Amino acid sequence: MTIGAFARASRLSAKALRRYDELGLLPPARVDEYTGYRYYDVSQLERARLVAWLRRIGMPLARVREVCDLYERDPRAAARVVRAYWTRVEADLSARRDLALFLADQLSGRSRTGRLPDKENTMTTPSLVIRYAARTDRGLVRETNQDAVYATSQLLAVADGYGEEGAPASAAAIGALSDLAGTPLPGDPEVRAGDLLNALEDAALRANSAVNGFAGSGTTLTAILLHGSRLALVHIGDTRAHLLRDGEFFRITHDHTVVQSMIDDGSLTEEEAASHPQRAMLLRALDGGDSPARPDLRLREARAGDRYLLCSDGLFTVVADGEVRRVLEGVRDSDEAVTELIALVHRAGGPDNVACVVADVVAV
Repeated sequence: MTIGAFARASRLSAKALRRYDELGLLPPARVDEYTGYRYYDVSQLERARLVAWLRRIGMPLARVREVCDLYERDPRAAARVVRAYWTRVEADLSARRDLALFLADQLSGRSRTGRLPDKENTMTTPSLVIRYAARTDRGLVRETNQDAVYATSQLLAVADGYGEEGAPASAAAIGALSDLAGTPLPGDPEVRAGDLLNALEDAALRANSAVNGFAGSGTTLTAILLHGSRLALVHIGDTRAHLLRDGEFFRITHDHTVVQSMIDDGSLTEEEAASHPQRAMLLRALDGGDSPARPDLRLREARAGDRYLLCSDGLFTVVADGEVRRVLEGVRDSDEAVTELIALVHRAGGPDNVACVVADVVAV
């Protein structure tokens, strides 16, 4: 088939075919040695159409090559990669949607001159603060404690170190993040969405740099920063943040682990993941590298009455969600709630370190 006929049949342009040939993704069956004209075999149409479909969903070319090569050997495995990719896309879109809604609300509050309305003419909302309890526990098996926590009325954070120097790695990451506590953020008080996310992203980069030097070690990190009624979240690894609101209990972070990616692509169930031998293997973490892994950034609206739980895997891998929810709903005092959650870990054998923060959003 000529390149023109092949382009029409595959729904790829001739320009795209030439590019994919240069990249080695879709080389022609034959190239005329005198004219340089490309010819394709009918048997290449299936791969070409797959390339076209994958590009339509926005998949990067490197991943397209991976899926196409895998499809030739194991179509089901290729399907799992596509599902996992789209799950990641949806998570990223969800985070961008949250930010877009905040920005739309912010912009709609401006006057036609582009200025914010006079504060005398606007309704004020009560300030929100966090009342919290935070604690780590070595557990009953481990000889050292590599988990770390930090909590103030504005900032909550948990970290779970790994490797021989996991303890100083998690402490260093938390230390870099703690600089945010009480630090005035730039910009007008009414324009905070971008400032909050930028501040957390910069803090995460500092945390990654702080981990540099702990060879073979690193840490996960999950943190929440509250300003006014806006709450920004940064997350990398498998520490988690949960929210109890209006009787509903749900997780607001997504694990960056091998097991979670398998759950995402449908090759593993939540029940199977609990005992999987690779359940602690991380895909993203703070490791001090020159090209740090990208953390998840989210923006949420905080409400008085919200209760947040930040914790390491030493809690959620041994205590069932139902038991965690029972404690968060039934124990009003945050310090008592933390005590009860750690007690549940001990009753389950305490196989790992535990980091736990229970925080209530209250109006002042």
